[in-house]
Amino acid sequence: MKISARNALKGTITEVQKGATTSHVKIDVGGTVVTASITNQSVDDLGLEAGKTAYAVIKASDVMVGVD
Repeated sequence: MKISARNALKGTITEVQKGATTSHVKIDVGGTVVTASITNQSVDDLGLEAGKTAYAVIKASDVMVGVD
């Protein structure tokens, strides 16, 4: 897989929650869970299910930093 995004985090899908049109896909990346909201059609097309390996691909033009 070649993509232009610089942040592709490999992990394991822990949960797929399907809604009416959108699914929430949770991916464990080294102990941190990243959640993606994608269409149900994409979940079906990619064959996403718990236990499978997947990438959380983050494409953003801005990164914000916060402190307490």
